[in-house]
Amino acid sequence: MSNYNKKITDTNIRIGEVRFSFVNVFAPRANKDGTPGKYDCCILIPKTDKVAIKMIEDAIAAAELAGKEKGIKLPAKHKTPLRDGDEEHPDDDSFAEMMFMNAGSKNKPGVRVLENGQVAEALDAEDFYSGCYGAASVNFYAYNQDVNKGIGCGLNNVIKTRDGEKLSGGRSADEDFDDLGDNSLN
Repeated sequence: MSNYNKKITDTNIRIGEVRFSFVNVFAPRANKDGTPGKYDCCILIPKTDKVAIKMIEDAIAAAELAGKEKGIKLPAKHKTPLRDGDEEHPDDDSFAEMMFMNAGSKNKPGVRVLENGQVAEALDAEDFYSGCYGAASVNFYAYNQDVNKGIGCGLNNVIKTRDGEKLSGGRSADEDFDDLGDNSLN
């Protein structure tokens, strides 16, 4: 497995190999109240990837410092994007032994696929989907909104490095209807 981890700036990093879930990178997620949605995804980081986790923690600390320099006062106990999958999603196997964070942006991220040593643009949800593996470029920032104060995670760009079992929660049409026809003719 390649190491995709890279510090870009103090608050902007590339991490991988990670797994993607709840992927909305081709179109923004629709908001229920009709306001413009965000492009976003959940990034699952294996707990064994100590380098990526340390990079995330360091970038969060840098975002806290940058926020303080801009006059953003964060409470001692504030929200941070890095969370424990075993604690927050104990009944979801895709979160087992994973740390995770949600990353989002109003701007469409660059979405790429690495295949046979070549980087190409991902065209649709068949190229990049919930369950695929890859790397993500993210940035961390301090926010102070009325009752919500903390550190957020911005989504910059993503790349798929390999396929994985889809996390769509559904079965394929072939699985559901395979027994209805004479498939021996194929």
